[in-house]
Amino acid sequence: MKYEEAIKQLEEIVSKMENGTYSVDELAEQLKKAQQLITMCRDKLTKTDEEIKKILNDNE
Repeated sequence: MKYEEAIKQLEEIVSKMENGTYSVDELAEQLKKAQQLITMCRDKLTKTDEEIKKILNDNE
């Protein structure tokens, strides 16, 4: 999954939470999904940051 897709899914989850769309059971399930998406996004950002730093260091 691409970073942008994960962010879009997170935004949809947050919007539905704010609107009270989810039942209690759905809310717990969506929170777990959001946690997984956040972890994935954080990992992608960390990896990208490391790659950029490596490229910049290699060019010095």
